[in-house]
Amino acid sequence: MLEVPTQYRPTHADDLPAAGLSIAEAARRTGVSVHTLRYYERAGLVVTAIDRNAAGRRRYHHLDLEWITVCTRLRATGMPIKAIRRYAELVAAGHGNEGERLALMEAHRAEVLEKLAELQQNLQLIDHKIDVYRGRLRAGDADRLWAPTREVG
Repeated sequence: MLEVPTQYRPTHADDLPAAGLSIAEAARRTGVSVHTLRYYERAGLVVTAIDRNAAGRRRYHHLDLEWITVCTRLRATGMPIKAIRRYAELVAAGHGNEGERLALMEAHRAEVLEKLAELQQNLQLIDHKIDVYRGRLRAGDADRLWAPTREVG
């Protein structure tokens, strides 16, 4: 069974009909578009084949929704599709490659931490600018704030 922390689970297994959900309902419950769900399947990001009903329409089950949530979260952190595909391949292959999965996640975590540090530095600059503007507006001398001009010559 796929291990997804509770806070990331889009729905409870007992909330789903036994026949599964339509692609539209799966999209609604996971917060992604129908197009994204189809793309995930085409791009090889799913760990199990998506079930189909007698008419050939996709039917999504609890495991599918959990995996879509994992993919969406990884993508939101900047993990490239190629890396998510590799992770999906490893998960789908089953036991014996946990070390490779761990290495993949640790490498991605390091990249996310670098991005967070950069974002924190950028936020500090924004906070500084906000403080400057607030201070100048309170002091009544906001008109002294620097305004770039180019001299045409």
